[in-house]
Parts: sequence; structure tokens; C-alpha cells
Amino acid sequence: MSIAAPASVNTDSAQSPDTEQHLRDQVAACTLLLNDLKILGYSGHVSARLPGGRGFLIQSVDQSRASLRPELLLICDMDGRLVSGPAGLRPPSEVFLHSEIFRERPDVNSIAHFHHDRTSSFTLADGPQLVPVKNHAVRWANGIPVHPNPNHVNSPARGQALAKTLGQAHAALIRAHGQVIVAETVPGVLIDAVHFIENAEAMYDACMLGRVIPLSEEEIASFGEDIKREKHVNKLWTYYVGRALVDGLVPAEWNLKAKLAAPL
Repeated sequence: MSIAAPASVNTDSAQSPDTEQHLRDQVAACTLLLNDLKILGYSGHVSARLPGGRGFLIQSVDQSRASLRPELLLICDMDGRLVSGPAGLRPPSEVFLHSEIFRERPDVNSIAHFHHDRTSSFTLADGPQLVPVKNHAVRWANGIPVHPNPNHVNSPARGQALAKTLGQAHAALIRAHGQVIVAETVPGVLIDAVHFIENAEAMYDACMLGRVIPLSEEEIASFGEDIKREKHVNKLWTYYVGRALVDGLVPAEWNLKAKLAAPL
């Protein structure tokens, strides 16, 4: 049975709410989807930059990743300070992971941080380093750096150090801790997180069979020319949102169109 987005999905731009509400709906849905996919568990967070230099959306430290709702998201500034949100809710301790990357990377509009054990194993052994082995992993052709400090990114200084490790890459591993994915949109960060884990699990399995053969420079260049990122992201976002709607994971009234009502 097909689980593509049903007719009730809100895709009419005329019905779109303002950009902040659209982002709230996307962040909440992305969080629920990553949790359902067992990528984001009891800890971790998704954020989205707000337009006009107004900071970013992020969930509170106390809210379950399995039941997040748009109205529960907080707004924090680029110093990691709470600007607004429901009374009594606090930003996560690692809010500086997001604020410092947003500060250093104006091309990044969404960040996901999670703790996928199989992927973290590449930071725990004196063995092969995680590299692109599957076709969609060409997203990380410019490298997957490993941040050496396994501590929580709970201060501006630690956030700045992680942002420096990340550089211009689209993902990083934090040794013995977790992963960071950055993208131009919330749908992009969801799809990148899915492909990042797919690539790590495929490489882990390949290591059991013999010497891993990473994608060559020629293969990366060839597939990089073929892939149409926006089309691919929209296709997979529609698939995952459609599945979530069928399963009742997200309500039909959320505006989950991939493209925002107004550009950031």
C-alpha cells in the first residue's frame, strides 16, 4: 500500500501561515520523525534559524522528543539565551551547539544533533574512519570531521570549538558522544540525517565483509552531477511526512509543505 502524502496534506501556499509557524510545524514534525526512525532518542534536538536575525527555534530540555508540539518550541538568541517560550521551559544545555554553528555558518538554517550508537562507534576504535560509501553520501564529499571533545557542548567556548571542527562540512562526529547534521532547510536536515545513518550502517556492515571500498572521486563527481538536491529532499520529505500522517504521528493541520511560505 502506498504511504505517500494523502490528499489532506496542506500543500497550498495560499493556506500557509507565517514563516515562523511554518518552521515550528517543520521542526516539530522533523523531531517526531527522527524519533520514530530511532535516530533521535530521549536526547538530542532539531533547530531552525528564524528570519530577520531573530534567533532560532529549539525544543526545551524537558520536552519528550516523542510528543513535541510546535507551540512548545522556544526561541533563543545567538548567544544561546532564552528569548521566549512557554512558562517554565528551559533551553537544552547544548543550546550553544546550535547558536555557535548558526553564528559561524550563515548558509545553515537547520541543525540536528543526536546520539546514534552504531555511528558513534567510528569514533571509538583505531580502525576505518567514516567516509562516503553509499551514493547519497556524496553530501559529505568534503569530509566528516571528528570533534575530539566528548563532553556536552554546554558553553559558548565548547560550541565555538565544535563549530571550528565542523568548518564548512555538512556533518561532524563528536567522539564518544554523537553526531551533528547541518542543512539549508528543516526537510534537508531530516533527509541528511537519514542518509548519514544509512551510510554509517552500510559501512559498518561492509567492514564485517572485508576491506571497505569508499566512493571514488570519480563516482562522487558523477553522482554529484546527477543528484538534484531540492527535488530529492522534497520527494523524501513528502514520503516521510505522508507516512507520519497515515500513522497519526503528526496532525493534518500542521503546514508541512517542504518549501517555506517565505524564504529565510
